[in-house]
Amino acid sequence: MEVMRPVGRPTQKKAIAFGIIGIFSIAVVASSIYTVEEGHVGIVKRFGEAKYQENPGLHFKLPFIDSVEPIEVRTRKNAEKMASSTKEQMPVTIEVSVNWTADKEAALDLFRKYGGLMQFEQRILDPRFRSATKDTIPRFEAEQLIQDRALAIQGIEQRLIAEMEGFPVVVDNIQIENIELPAKYIQSIEIKQTEKNLAAAEEHKLERQRLEALREVNTADAKAQGIIKVAEAEAQAIVLKGEAEAQAIEAKAKALRDNPLIVSLTEAQNWDGKLPQTMLAEGGMPILDMRSNK
Repeated sequence: MEVMRPVGRPTQKKAIAFGIIGIFSIAVVASSIYTVEEGHVGIVKRFGEAKYQENPGLHFKLPFIDSVEPIEVRTRKNAEKMASSTKEQMPVTIEVSVNWTADKEAALDLFRKYGGLMQFEQRILDPRFRSATKDTIPRFEAEQLIQDRALAIQGIEQRLIAEMEGFPVVVDNIQIENIELPAKYIQSIEIKQTEKNLAAAEEHKLERQRLEALREVNTADAKAQGIIKVAEAEAQAIVLKGEAEAQAIEAKAKALRDNPLIVSLTEAQNWDGKLPQTMLAEGGMPILDMRSNK
């Protein structure tokens, strides 16, 4: 008697096999493709060993063998809050921050030596940053830290840059975010600053008054100079007028001396046409009254 075999079992096995092959193929392809985000580089590791680095974009690697570790090459910020003391041994709590950037071309070397950015920060950057800050702050008095942070920042920056020389990073910028001093000292600084502001305001007021007084003196001097100039001009005019009149009189007198007939001519020109009313004789006694009888 012939045994009947189920129909379609081989077909089902083939489908399962093809499915497994398809899934494996997809996994292989997915494991071969990777992307590196902008602002990063990709460190390709083969069996855990860093082999090479790739720039941002789409890349391929050996599936299931290679792995990719991203390294950020954009500016990073580290902040530290630490206790220290000022030059006069006053306790101070200071919060500082540093901006730094990993060298893009040396990212592979950084990863090989330190295992990544986090390890580099913890082992290299942060300890040196704290040391540079704690060595710099005690060089300044509390009032200097409050009023001139830039000088303290410059000191920390110079020290840290020197400490980080030779490492594949660039120190971009350091900032003192906050300074905490004892409340009593803060109050005394505020009082002193207020007194300085008042003194500066009073000095400004006195300077303004001095300038106003000087302006008034200059104005009065200008007016006086104007009056003097006018007086001098008037005096000069009088002198010139007197000289002209004197010259005219002198010329007239000279003309009279040189020509006696000018006197008769002048008298004739000045005669009003009326005869004299009284005539005198040679003895000086009146001999004839020429006035008409009314």
